[in-house]
Amino acid sequence: MKPLASLLLLTTMCAVPACRERPERPVPAEDHADAAPEPTNRVDINASVRQNLGITFARVESRNVGRTLRIPGRFELLPTARREYRAPTAGKVELLVQQYQSVEAGTPLYRFDSPRWRELQRELTDADAAVKLAEAGADSIAPYKDAHERHHTEIQKAVDLWTHRVSALEQVQAAGGARAENVAQANASLATARADLAETFEKEVDLIAREREATAQLEAASSRQRILLEAAASLVGLSSDELLAANGERPSWQAIGQIEVRALSSGVIDTMHTTSGSFVDSNGPVLTTVRPDQVRFRAHALQSDLGRLQDGLPATVVVPQGGSLRDSAGVAGTLTLAPTADAERRMIELVMTPKSDEPLAPWARAGVSAFLEVVVSGIGRDELAIPLACVARDGTQSIIFRRDPADHNKAVRMDADLGIDDGRWVVIKSGVAEGNEIVLDGVYQLMVATSGSITKGGHFHPDGTFHEGDE
Repeated sequence: MKPLASLLLLTTMCAVPACRERPERPVPAEDHADAAPEPTNRVDINASVRQNLGITFARVESRNVGRTLRIPGRFELLPTARREYRAPTAGKVELLVQQYQSVEAGTPLYRFDSPRWRELQRELTDADAAVKLAEAGADSIAPYKDAHERHHTEIQKAVDLWTHRVSALEQVQAAGGARAENVAQANASLATARADLAETFEKEVDLIAREREATAQLEAASSRQRILLEAAASLVGLSSDELLAANGERPSWQAIGQIEVRALSSGVIDTMHTTSGSFVDSNGPVLTTVRPDQVRFRAHALQSDLGRLQDGLPATVVVPQGGSLRDSAGVAGTLTLAPTADAERRMIELVMTPKSDEPLAPWARAGVSAFLEVVVSGIGRDELAIPLACVARDGTQSIIFRRDPADHNKAVRMDADLGIDDGRWVVIKSGVAEGNEIVLDGVYQLMVATSGSITKGGHFHPDGTFHEGDE
């Protein structure tokens, strides 16, 4: 029996379990007395562990959580951010841009071949000819008036001469020296001269009427030409002066074959309502541009919050939790309440307009959903707060992991002493200071790994696996 007992004893000694292959070096009793005990609520999170587990951190901030109202909503374009380009008249379209292409003011958008433009060119040609004829008629009045004035002067001289002659003959006749025939002949010549003078007065009235008629015709022709030029300018998108500018030996409006429509302001091609080569009816839509940076945020709040909301309150749009946008900067602005509420839904619309003096965040685009944070009126003070996503539940306990300020490769497991929350941030009453880093992504993995073993401590291996103990 002794050989069997010795064999069992040897087998039992060889089967003692260990976490590692090499035997542990016994520690002298005096070393246990001198060494300080290691903290048992710390977990190793070196760079490899942080990378493998995707661990990220959020800083403790001072926030007024009690007065912060968070409302879901979305961005939308301002009414002035959209511009439509329509066909001014029926014609064939040739597009020069692509959808979602960025354009600046003056960029050619499409060419337009319109039969109406040809008709307008013909009308402008007729109007131009009418103006020239009216100008010629008006200019011809001045020489007529000059000739008439000279003729009138000569006849007036003849009248004056014969008047003097008749007066002299009558005096001589009274003295008995003039013959009656001579006096009668002089009176006849005076009457003829006076008749010619009367005709010059009639001619003068006729010239004045002709001058006024020529002036009216010139004004009418010029007005018609001006109206046609304004219509042509509206059709082609140029000014009247640009249409009248010389293009070689003829005005520009005669040289334009197809109408080229250019962008009136910068933006992005949003919608294309037609294709190249298609025939568009008068006033038909061709394309639409938008300015993506001209947005506002629209949300719907409960009517019960009206007592805490008012126009002009500062507000910030924050992105939803999770995803690549989580760490993006918010968009600050001013709150505006809609003038009317929705009686059926018991809600009121809130509109936040971003600050114009600050650049808009790249993620703030029309249609993007986010949350509106409004610091409402009322009592309250700033308190230390952390993102609600930093808190993990271990049974009935709320757990957070604070990065050790003295050793960034360790995280300290803590029971979270929490206060009120707004759905995104939660007040933490103790255990942290402003600026401390709290584990955000990876908190659940750390909680699972340390659950039920907090008195034993532990560490993560670079591959992400957790082991209890120091080695």
